[in-house]
Amino acid sequence: MSETISPNTTIAQYFVISKIGEGGMGEVYRARDTKLGRDVAIKVLPAAFSADAERLRRFEQEAQATGALNHPNILVIFHIGTHDGAPYIVSELLEGETLRERMASAALPQRKAIDYVLQIAHGLAAAHAKGIVHRDLKPENLFITNDGRVKILDFGLAKLTGAADGNLSQTEVPTRRVDTDPGLVMGTMGYMSPEQLKGRPADHRSDIFAFGAILYEMLSGKRAFRGESMAETMSAILREDPPDLSETNKTVSPSLERVIHHCLEKNPEERFHSARDLAFAIENLSGAATSSGQTMTMAGVATATEGRKIAGMSRLFGNARLGWIVAALFLLALVTALGLALLYVRQPSPEAQVARFSINLPPGTTTVANTAPVLALSPDGRRLVFGASDAAGKNQLWLRPLDSFATQPLSGTDGAAFPFWSPDGRHIAFFVDNKLKKLDVGSGVIETICQAGSGQGGDWNRQGVILFSEGDGTGLSRVNAAGGKPEGVTEMDAAHEERVHNFPSFLPDGKHYLFHIRGGDNPGIYVGSLDARDRKLLIPLSADGANATRAVWSPQGYILYALNRTTLLARAFDPNRLELRGEPFRVADNVIVSQAGNARFAVSANGVLAFIQGGAPDIVQLTWHDRNDKRLGVIGPAAPWLTFRLSPDERFAALIRDEPNRLSSLWLLDLLQGATTRFITEGNNNEPVWSPDGKQLAFSSARNSPPTLFLKPLTGNVPEERLLQSRFQSFPVSWSPDGKSLIYGMFSPLTRGDIWLLPLSGERKPQPLVQTKSNERFGRVSPDGNWLVYQSDESGSNEIYVTQFPQPARSWR
Repeated sequence: MSETISPNTTIAQYFVISKIGEGGMGEVYRARDTKLGRDVAIKVLPAAFSADAERLRRFEQEAQATGALNHPNILVIFHIGTHDGAPYIVSELLEGETLRERMASAALPQRKAIDYVLQIAHGLAAAHAKGIVHRDLKPENLFITNDGRVKILDFGLAKLTGAADGNLSQTEVPTRRVDTDPGLVMGTMGYMSPEQLKGRPADHRSDIFAFGAILYEMLSGKRAFRGESMAETMSAILREDPPDLSETNKTVSPSLERVIHHCLEKNPEERFHSARDLAFAIENLSGAATSSGQTMTMAGVATATEGRKIAGMSRLFGNARLGWIVAALFLLALVTALGLALLYVRQPSPEAQVARFSINLPPGTTTVANTAPVLALSPDGRRLVFGASDAAGKNQLWLRPLDSFATQPLSGTDGAAFPFWSPDGRHIAFFVDNKLKKLDVGSGVIETICQAGSGQGGDWNRQGVILFSEGDGTGLSRVNAAGGKPEGVTEMDAAHEERVHNFPSFLPDGKHYLFHIRGGDNPGIYVGSLDARDRKLLIPLSADGANATRAVWSPQGYILYALNRTTLLARAFDPNRLELRGEPFRVADNVIVSQAGNARFAVSANGVLAFIQGGAPDIVQLTWHDRNDKRLGVIGPAAPWLTFRLSPDERFAALIRDEPNRLSSLWLLDLLQGATTRFITEGNNNEPVWSPDGKQLAFSSARNSPPTLFLKPLTGNVPEERLLQSRFQSFPVSWSPDGKSLIYGMFSPLTRGDIWLLPLSGERKPQPLVQTKSNERFGRVSPDGNWLVYQSDESGSNEIYVTQFPQPARSWR
């Protein structure tokens, strides 16, 4: 194909109409898609590229990946191919101008610049999430359509560009390639990061550097790094900071200038860690979060730097006249960062400041509902502590001052759970190894307060009393914060089969408290007192645990709690009369809540609210790997799968799927055909366990009651059979090798977790195998049917024990 194409030429299904532009990477034509009847753009690359098979392969691979992004802020690619020896790209046809043309060497209004760069940040975040780095971000590659949409162009094309014409001036060079000993330098001078200039690998943080240079230029009308020669420009990028924006544009917000400087850090480790983090920071400045449904829109809330008043706050929170400034902690599935926005709860103020932060989680941290970090805000609302696991699976507490970009691990907190602060903010209490401990934040010294079980929440009042839950099967206990022997505060109603009292939250007087009761006839949110055993039901919850939630007192006179494992609600409450007032109203949607009801939010003593907000469920693709972890292929459709169990003959897999209603469904995957079918349609289903012959599935299901045992054969139109009538939570863990008995775990108020056996013939009378006051779980029978192995915390730590089967006697640790 010649370098210039004549009108009326046909390339594949595209009829060329006219030439509309050209550049260092080739010529662009308007064409008509004769099959779909739409106008498109065709970019024809120099035919010389076809001589380099590796370059052509890389180009096609990256173009296909970019086309798969399907993001509104990235140019849509429809087709790639070659014609007469030259590769070409077919994309959507855009009407408008490049950012370079829009700026025309002049500064843009700050509001318009923020609008543009927020769209760019969203586009970059989508590309980076797919592992695609632009490497040549510049105003020429940013297109603004006539309706104000920003499109990122030419992803990956910089990798294909040859050496630039040496006669061009420094400011006119579109793309340069410089061969160096360490590696290959690619990008556009003036927007290249220091690591690109040094020939080091360019990752997503190089795009963030270029983003900062572009934003600087949009606000100042001048390049961030400029010199009379290429050498001077390179030196400026490597060693100098750009001139202060205040020198050219005194109206620029200092907060926005800080964002720019953070993008332009010389060390990539010190920049924003992701484009998503960057988007959160810019949304903070814009006063609205509009990121692809992943953040909360703040109608009528303005930044303090704009000096505007709060408008529409009552519309945002219904009729409740709250003075909160909205904020939220957003946790997206399969990402490595948390975005934090804070909600200050105070009396209405003429000015408000919306603050959003991004908190980088350790690599490998999981974000699904049951393992999402548990949050605790310091009383002054300035520090956030949370538990997270790193890539090695090590779980510990992490501390993030909200006025800092640094998140630091807290030494000595390995395995810690359910952290909470002392009223003076000097200590963090937490549960670990069946003990309640406290960490002196200043000195780092850790002390044991008391024995405390696995723990399910605690609170610390100003009188030095800690109220806490030891975990399943227990009521609430109290202990002096200085240490001592715990005393029972609430009693489990064993006659009505209550399962646990947990998640205490003190009311302002330090004597009354909110807590959650799970199981029994009347599960719900209750109010109790340190001075009496009486309790009062405030908010009834469903018996099946689908609405289980913790409730927290907010100092502005509201109780905050979650509903349906998704919606964060607030309801006015009189702490003196211990009465609810008015109707609940919604604070946020899609808040993460575990199946046990541990809603991921926290409120400080001065009214700062943080919460974790989940995006769409994690989409998981099941993949075969060999013993050497070599990927062999995929099986079945990608879906929000949570867990799976292979059948003994490896013909089927039982899959648990996360449904939109936050319940779990049970599916079957045919491993030969790759097809899935829904196996159970009712209830909240978990823990599938195959029979030894692979013909039946036992599972737990919650259906207007705590989860209990069900059984269903794989073949025949036979409905599932309920195996137990107990209202204690029960779930299968294994079968006896002969398939005649089912081993299951059950939680009871008196003995907590126990291991039971259910014969599947005759009278089917359940028999306890291991039942002590300790917590026993995960019973498995040996292949010869003579031994039972299980986990117990009898020694104070979770350890493995072995006993005889089916008649347990002595146990060996």
